[in-house]
Amino acid sequence: MDIILYVDNLGSSTTEEELKALFTQAGEVTSIKINKDRVSGKSKGFGFLAMSAQSEADQAVSTFNSYLLNGHKLKVRLSMPRPLR
Repeated sequence: MDIILYVDNLGSSTTEEELKALFTQAGEVTSIKINKDRVSGKSKGFGFLAMSAQSEADQAVSTFNSYLLNGHKLKVRLSMPRPLR
């Protein structure tokens, strides 16, 4: 089961490929999604990525929370489940 991480404070020029290259230093990244505005296509400044193991996800959080990427200090944490509507 994949562990989902929430990554906030992304620069508008940050790409999914850059994030994958960075987070693979902590372990296997199985998917990545940077949320974008539907009209402009620009990054909303946050995204989600999935890692294959809890230990790798914990390593990524401790390593990359407050990491400086493209002039922005990343905020990385485990994603919370979406509340039921």
